Amino acid sequence: MKRGFDFIVALLLILLLWPVILLTALTVRIYLGSPIVFCQQRPGLLGKPFHIYKFRTMLSACGINGELLPDEQRMTAVGAFLRRNSLDELPQLFNVLKGELSLVGPRPLLMEYLPLYTTEQARRHDVRPGITGWAQVNGRNAISWDEKFNYDVWYVDHQSFWLDMRIMWMTLLKVLCSEGISQAGSVTMEKFQVDVESRKGEK
Repeated sequence: MKRGFDFIVALLLILLLWPVILLTALTVRIYLGSPIVFCQQRPGLLGKPFHIYKFRTMLSACGINGELLPDEQRMTAVGAFLRRNSLDELPQLFNVLKGELSLVGPRPLLMEYLPLYTTEQARRHDVRPGITGWAQVNGRNAISWDEKFNYDVWYVDHQSFWLDMRIMWMTLLKVLCSEGISQAGSVTMEKFQVDVESRKGEK
């Protein structure tokens, strides 16, 4: 039932929002250049890798050592606008059509985080990841990693059709208010790192 609902709603949104998707693509091409779409491997259901699609929001500027400059130096006003209004997430509707994402579920993070999770945190992969989720409507990038994982696991244990409806409605309100886009002192979210002290005593 959830997969069918995801497919139908994603298809309807693509048909309804295609002018916005096209305009956003043109804006990225003009102000940020190519490629228009940012593609990155992320862990999906049960940790299986897939490629997530997003509109680019940062420049590809590198330092003298060839490494990408920090996010703060590569973010542009156009990119910040796209993130603030969640327009960069629109290509993920095609991930939903392909069955790699759900409309609602824990957000897919980086592949490099997989070996860092505790057994409890890893349970976030027991369901298909989503464009939005319980953590996103309860703080998004403005909350700590521990809070984010707690919300993700709570969703895994309490998922239902009506909870998904509630999350999608709350997501719309969050987008309109542009809340929780970034963590304090960062343009996005700081990388997840294992808290060694909190892991002491774990078997």
